[in-house]
Amino acid sequence: MISNKVMLEAAEKFGTPLFLYDIDKIRECYNSLFKFIPYKGLKIHYALKANYNIAILKALRDIGCGLDTVSPGEVALALQLGFKKEDIIYTANNMTDAEFAEVAATGVVMNIGELSRLEKTARNYPGSRICLRFNPDVKDGDNEKTMTAGDLTKFGILLDDVEKVVEIVRKGDLHVVGLHEHTGSGLQKAESVYQSMKNLMNIVTKERFPELEFLDFGGGFKVPYMPDEKRIDYVVMGREIVSIFEDFCKKYGRDLKMYFEPGKYMVAEAGHLLVEVNTIKKNRSRIIAGCNSGFPQLIRPVMYGAYHHIVNLSNPDGELQKYDICGNICETGDRFAEERMMPEIREYDILEIQNAGAYCYSMGGVYNLRPMPSEAVYADGELKLVRKAQSNAELASEIIASAL
Repeated sequence: MISNKVMLEAAEKFGTPLFLYDIDKIRECYNSLFKFIPYKGLKIHYALKANYNIAILKALRDIGCGLDTVSPGEVALALQLGFKKEDIIYTANNMTDAEFAEVAATGVVMNIGELSRLEKTARNYPGSRICLRFNPDVKDGDNEKTMTAGDLTKFGILLDDVEKVVEIVRKGDLHVVGLHEHTGSGLQKAESVYQSMKNLMNIVTKERFPELEFLDFGGGFKVPYMPDEKRIDYVVMGREIVSIFEDFCKKYGRDLKMYFEPGKYMVAEAGHLLVEVNTIKKNRSRIIAGCNSGFPQLIRPVMYGAYHHIVNLSNPDGELQKYDICGNICETGDRFAEERMMPEIREYDILEIQNAGAYCYSMGGVYNLRPMPSEAVYADGELKLVRKAQSNAELASEIIASAL
């Protein structure tokens, strides 16, 4: 756990806005999954889309973590960082033929979620080892936009189409080594996890899929964002997951590997966005605390209505007041928090926006031509700058150069 003192030191040393990641916390989260899910064939593939910081990826590589990738760029990054192709799964949707060919050439296992793509694979890549993504027909998650199953989702092959799948696979002499499902991000109910697993397992027979090596149950493990939010009892959930899977393996006739693909669970709580307050403005019924970051650098509150807890590192014991904590972007909706009770905020105070490790920097952009923040890590008691923010002039020069 990074202390307030260390965060203030990082802000002083590297400037703000700054993303600061706790590598020790990430290692702890990875190791905890093996305690929660005590299955000897468990394999964790970190969802790279959650955060592609190089220091985080190197740390995960060094402790044996695999990767779930969703674009050719992510695959290229993983391979260049030394991840073995056997430790990478490629699960893209609506991919082009060129993208498919690019990734197929690396030897990474392709996870296919559309009948049309499966037909193209059978026709153009006969004999390939593949994984198949099915829609588990269980809808769950913390936001409609991140629920990845059910009638309205674009993800996965319908369970009802399993016989069509088997026919295409046989015609193309494809080798189905894995089956995959994913229910959503920030799963609310443990029963959703169990039912999704069972729905996928219900379509599996030795006759349909005789060469299975693993079943992949996606990610979506929930972490608390609010201070008083209860944690999921992953010990109880893990035992039930193992029980369900072991029963399935007995029926199938041999033990398979069990894959999960956590993203948010691995890195959300390890990330902190440090910002500096530059304006205090009394606006009739509101007090606005303006800071030197904005929604392109942490978009979840604007995009999902997500809550991120915020701490006044500089004045933690100040008198409580209600604030709108706003960014520096030319949009009225550019708020990190609205009517939030906080210890008195003064100009030049440093605020910590918590749970900034997942889907924050990785979803960022340079709207209003403000460069993305620097990134630093705290590991083994030391602070280290990993990526320095561009200057305004460097960003402008990059735009001009790219147009030539």
